[in-house]
Amino acid sequence: MTDNWRKVYSNTYQHKVEIVQAVLKDNDIESVIMNKKDSAYLFGEIELYVQTDNVIKAKQIIEKETL
Repeated sequence: MTDNWRKVYSNTYQHKVEIVQAVLKDNDIESVIMNKKDSAYLFGEIELYVQTDNVIKAKQIIEKETL
């Protein structure tokens, strides 16, 4: 991944990350999911990244929608 992407959300549950990604998409923010869970032992997190220009807006949306 290039330098212009920043992590804005992570969770251990795939479906929760996908819900946040859908909310960001509804607000015209492109995002990418990176699954960093270990496939054998199932520990780690799934991370959601947005472009640097959208970090503040994305975090505000995530905070508002997840409360």
